[in-house]
Amino acid sequence: MSQAKHRLRVPRPKTGAIELLIGTRKGAFFLHSDAERKEWTLKRSAFIGHVIHHLVQDPRERRVVLATDRTGHLGPTIQRSEDGGKSWRESSKPPAFEPAAEGLFQRRVGHVFWLTPCPVGPKGVWYAGTSPQGLFRSRDGGKTWKAVSGFNNHPMLDTWTGGEKDGTPDGPKLHSILIDPRDADHLYVGMSGGGVFESENGGRTWAPLNQGCAADFIPGATDRLEYGHDPHHVGFAPTNPDRLWQQNHCGIYRMDRDEGRWHRVGENMPEEIGDIGFPIVLHPRDPDTVWVFPMDGSTVWPRTSPGGRPAVYRTRDAGESWERQDRGFPKEHAWWTVKRQCMAQDAHDPLGLYLGTTNGEVWASRNEGRSWRCIARHLPHIYSVEVAGVVQ
Repeated sequence: MSQAKHRLRVPRPKTGAIELLIGTRKGAFFLHSDAERKEWTLKRSAFIGHVIHHLVQDPRERRVVLATDRTGHLGPTIQRSEDGGKSWRESSKPPAFEPAAEGLFQRRVGHVFWLTPCPVGPKGVWYAGTSPQGLFRSRDGGKTWKAVSGFNNHPMLDTWTGGEKDGTPDGPKLHSILIDPRDADHLYVGMSGGGVFESENGGRTWAPLNQGCAADFIPGATDRLEYGHDPHHVGFAPTNPDRLWQQNHCGIYRMDRDEGRWHRVGENMPEEIGDIGFPIVLHPRDPDTVWVFPMDGSTVWPRTSPGGRPAVYRTRDAGESWERQDRGFPKEHAWWTVKRQCMAQDAHDPLGLYLGTTNGEVWASRNEGRSWRCIARHLPHIYSVEVAGVVQ
């Protein structure tokens, strides 16, 4: 990797009302707060009956919202709104794989799973990750999409992912598309399965970034294994993009990029809880503060809250120690969990945290996780929760 880039300024805390964009197994939903984030109202819904894996606002053009969309009879696409989600138009050219390079199996998009707007450079640039693993880019705000050929036709792609033999539950996925806010050509992606990969030239070439991660599901694997891993969610601290975090199939990890090796800080979690889960959320102003939502990852992978007692865990010292935050959650018999795109933060002070559950509830904290309350019930199985600014 090139010499480490400068850190960014600590952003000023935001205030005022927010909107939660909620993607579910049966549609998209929009949940609005008041200015104090005390009262919440379900304002509207869209695409009822459609599978919406991700719903994201463009931070530089707040009236633009994109949604991944799949129905059983129409197939996968991307929907685009220019009025904050009130009306929609389908992308005229949604993500689709080009003919595979010689020696690679021919992928076909099963669903679009992840959306990331580019925070720097020309407006209108977005990236999308698909199932099976593919990377696509739009330069016109999501109206049309082209394959990132340097990734999709990389001669090692089938080796990295297992190709057509990849048996990831619910389908293999490319997710956690990260764009360095100091350099639009510096990209990271996560693949389930495959691992974490990095490009420093806008996606033309790629290198694995998995040293230090366990891969317990691969017989004989060591922490020097270069690929084949299963990251669930990867992120970096907004004020220091050289500090990477990962919630993996095999633990919680932290990396300082100039070192180039992951360290399993999840081993500091309580032994009876473990460090297996899907989401990881980073504080926007403190690169040492992170939240996770553990799940039961024991022998048969129940994917429920450990012991039926849900809780968030927070570290404020870069993973050296973790504290349980469960005030307001059910004390027993709550057999739900939180998927990788279903936990988010706002930028207020104190920070607000939000999570969506597999039983269709949305929970919120206005005080950085110290207490929680349910702000929406009876939604379909939730696939994603994103924080957006309210569009008037």
